[in-house]
Amino acid sequence: MTADAFTALLPFIVLSAATVAVMLAIAIRRSFRLVFWLTVGGLLATLSTLPRALSVAPARATDLLLIDANGVFFHALFLLAALAVALLCLAYFRRRENENEEILVLLLTSTLGALLLVSSAHLAMFFLGLEVLTISLFPMIAYSVRASRPLEAGIKYLMLSGLASSFLMFGMALVYGDLGVLSFEQIGASGLELEQKPLALAGLFLILAAVGFKLSLAPFHLWTPDVYQGAPAPVTAFLATVSKASMFALLLRFFTAVHAERSETFLCVLGMLAAASILAGNLLALLQVSLKRLLAYSSIAHMGYLLVGFVAAGLLRRDLQAETIAFYLAAYTLTSLAAFGVISALSDDDRETDRLSDYAGLFWRSPWLAAVLSLALLSLAGIPLTVGFVGKFYVFAAGVQAGTWPLVAAVVIGSGIGIYYYLRVVLAMIQPAGAAQRIALHPAAGAALGAAALLVLAAGLFPQPLIDAAANGPQPPSTADNPQRLTAMGGNP
Repeated sequence: MTADAFTALLPFIVLSAATVAVMLAIAIRRSFRLVFWLTVGGLLATLSTLPRALSVAPARATDLLLIDANGVFFHALFLLAALAVALLCLAYFRRRENENEEILVLLLTSTLGALLLVSSAHLAMFFLGLEVLTISLFPMIAYSVRASRPLEAGIKYLMLSGLASSFLMFGMALVYGDLGVLSFEQIGASGLELEQKPLALAGLFLILAAVGFKLSLAPFHLWTPDVYQGAPAPVTAFLATVSKASMFALLLRFFTAVHAERSETFLCVLGMLAAASILAGNLLALLQVSLKRLLAYSSIAHMGYLLVGFVAAGLLRRDLQAETIAFYLAAYTLTSLAAFGVISALSDDDRETDRLSDYAGLFWRSPWLAAVLSLALLSLAGIPLTVGFVGKFYVFAAGVQAGTWPLVAAVVIGSGIGIYYYLRVVLAMIQPAGAAQRIALHPAAGAALGAAALLVLAAGLFPQPLIDAAANGPQPPSTADNPQRLTAMGGNP
C-alpha cells in the first residue's frame, strides 16, 4: 500500500480503532460517561484526519474504495451528525446511564458503514457498506427493550431490510451477468446504451428498488412511520439523517458513474418515484397526531424533492447535479437533527414525548426548545431565511431550467401542503398553557440543539460557505452533455 493510499484510508482506520477502543472500555468497566467521551474523542479524531485525506484526493486506496472530495464532504457531514446523536444519547439515557453503553458502539459502527457507502467504487463495497450500516441499525432501533414498540419497529426494519438486500443482490447479479464487471467505473466505461442491455437495465431497476427502500421512496415507504415512531428518539435522528443521506450520496455516485441518464426509461421511473413520494408523503402527513410519524412522512416527501433535483439537475450539468444534491442533503441533515433533537430532549427511555398534544403550550414551558423546533419546521417547509429555503430553491431552479414541468408542479403542490402541517405544530406550541411547569434541558442536548439551530439559521442567512463546500465537494466524473436526454422528462434540448 502506498503512502497516499494509507493517508486516504486514515478516516476509516481511526474510526475503526475508536470502535475497538470503545468495545474494550466496556469490557473493562461499565461507565456510560467514559464510553461517551471515548466516542466523542473517536469522532473528533476521525474528523481531524479529513484534511489529510482530502490532500491526497482523489485516491483509489483499493479496487473497492475511492476517496475523493465527494466522500470527504459527506464524511464530515456524517461525523458531525453522529457527534450530535451521541450528545442526544447522553441526555436521552440519563436515567439509566450505565446500562446503555452499547448504543454508542453501534453508533460508531453504523457511522463507519455510512462512510464506506459514500466512498464505494465497486458493487461489492456497495453491499458491504450497506450491510455494516444496516446490521448496526437493527439493534439501535430495538434498543429500548423495556417497551414493545421499539422491538416491533426493529423486527419490521429487519424483515423489510432483508427483502431489500435480496433485491440488491439479485440486481447486482444481473448487472454482472450482462456486463461481466462490478466496478462502477468499468460499468460506466462499457460504452453500451442501457436500452440495448435489458438484463443490465433490469438489474439497475432492482438496485433502485433496494435503494428506494432505504430512502423510503413511495411505494417502498410503508415501514417508515412505524420505525420512526418506535425507535428511540436519538436513533430516529440518526436514521433520518446519516442513514438516508449516505444512501442518497451513494445513489448520486453510482448512477452518475454508470451513466444511468442514458436511459430515458430509467429517468422516467425516477421522475415517477419522485412525484409519488412528494404527494404521498405530504398528503399522509396531514393525518398524523404523532410528531415522529409526521416527520417520517415529511422525510418521504423530502426524498422526493431530492430525486427531482437529481433528475432535473442531471439533465443540465453533472456539476450542478452534484452541488444540488450535496447542499440539499446538508440542509436536510441539519434541519432534521434539530427537529428530532427537540423530541429527544423532551423524552427519555421511559417515555417518548411524541404526540402533538404533548407540544401544546411548549413555548410557555420552554421557549428555547419551542424556538428550535419552530426553526426546524420552518426550514423543512422551505421558508426564507432558513437553509431549507435555499435547498428547495436549488431543486426548483433546476426543475425550471431543465423544463421538467410535471416535477416542478409536484414540488410546488407538495410544498404548499407541507406548509399547512408544519405550521399546525408551530401554532400548537404557542397556545396559552396557563401555569405550565418549565422544562429542564440537559446540557448535552442543549449543546447539540444549539449547534444545529445555529447552523440552520446561519446557512440560511449566509449560504455561500456551504454552497462553496457543496460545489467543491462532490464531483462525479464528467461526460459530454447529451441534449437528447433532456426529452426524458419533458424538457427542451
